[in-house]
Amino acid sequence: MAHKTVKEKVKTTFDTLKGDFKYKNKLQAPQIMRVVVTTTIGSIKDPKKKELMLDRLTKITGQKPVTTLAKKSVAGFKLRAGDSSGYKVTLRGEKMWSFIEKVVNIALPRTKDFRGISVTGIDSMGNFSFGIKEHTVFPETTDENIQDVFSFGATIVTTSKTKEETKALLDLVGFLFKK
Repeated sequence: MAHKTVKEKVKTTFDTLKGDFKYKNKLQAPQIMRVVVTTTIGSIKDPKKKELMLDRLTKITGQKPVTTLAKKSVAGFKLRAGDSSGYKVTLRGEKMWSFIEKVVNIALPRTKDFRGISVTGIDSMGNFSFGIKEHTVFPETTDENIQDVFSFGATIVTTSKTKEETKALLDLVGFLFKK
């Protein structure tokens, strides 16, 4: 039997979950709507490092990020309103499925001392947020400049109504949770 992609696994969510959650209609089964990937620039003032982060995030997601701006000035962080504070990418469609496939099958297994993702990342709205500490776990990035490693967060937005539905959907996708 050939390896099923994440998208093919999710297409069978209704058949897999209808017994557990008493779904009567295929539209009741939870679906993944989009993935939002965000990172912060922090105290980086060097434009070359900002450009490097932008380039690496573009390679990882397959889509150019939008620069997010600070809403307030914070003197303690030397931040002024309107300064760039990070990058954000919203993935839908094929790019979303490609990113989820890379995270589940390549990035998480390559993470140092990976023991599973915490279930506490699932919120009451049915969305799942998790972080990746080193962007170098993705094959698109090069390991030349090890001092320029950055982390980023990803949020998987679903149509689930409960935490249990979200966990069942993500188990079906292939995410490995801590026991």
